[in-house]
Amino acid sequence: MPAASRILRALAASIIASLTVTGCQALDDAGVALGRADLVNDLVARMDRALEQTWAADYQLPGGRTASIAQTMKPLRSAYTWPDGKITVTQEAVTHCENSGGHTSCEVSPPVATSGKPSVAVYTEARRYGLVTPPAVIRLLTDAAVDPAAAIEQTDTTLAGHHATCVNVTHNGERFTACVTTEGVLASFTGTLDGRSAEITLSRYTDTVESTAFDMPAGAGVVDHRPTTS
Repeated sequence: MPAASRILRALAASIIASLTVTGCQALDDAGVALGRADLVNDLVARMDRALEQTWAADYQLPGGRTASIAQTMKPLRSAYTWPDGKITVTQEAVTHCENSGGHTSCEVSPPVATSGKPSVAVYTEARRYGLVTPPAVIRLLTDAAVDPAAAIEQTDTTLAGHHATCVNVTHNGERFTACVTTEGVLASFTGTLDGRSAEITLSRYTDTVESTAFDMPAGAGVVDHRPTTS
């Protein structure tokens, strides 16, 4: 079982234990907590498994803009592309590209340890730019699931031809909606992330990835910071 799922179940058990000591009404509350934890645990487990698989997804952003995520396990690599840049993580390098004034420049840095999940490093960097990432949504879901005051409602939908389970969450005075496909891919998110308004919707998903998904943008200027070997 993924670490995130084990943590969530342990926290849910703690909530239930605290509720059941107060009587019959508390038993009903515990049932609600268990159901909510099971729902979120399922979505978290789906996304956690997807971080260890090969797939590519295209997303629609506000204003007609687009973004994409691609990752493979053999070789281990991942890429996050958005209108103003691209981050690629491979076993050889981390490449960060930015578009400015019609010119694209890329900086290449030494590789980082990825612990078997190609997306970890790229998602960490992507969050700095306010982009919605599966790990960030996992964090929001687990925080809400262990808060008895949070409201979590389930709905279902189909996005890009794939069934998705959605949750409408009200937590700490804020609301967000997150949908996750059966394959574990983030299908949509609408709400506030790290204090910024965010919206993303899946437009295409495939379990095969073209090698060009990890290439630098054509015509980009490149600065390579990796140490040279003699």
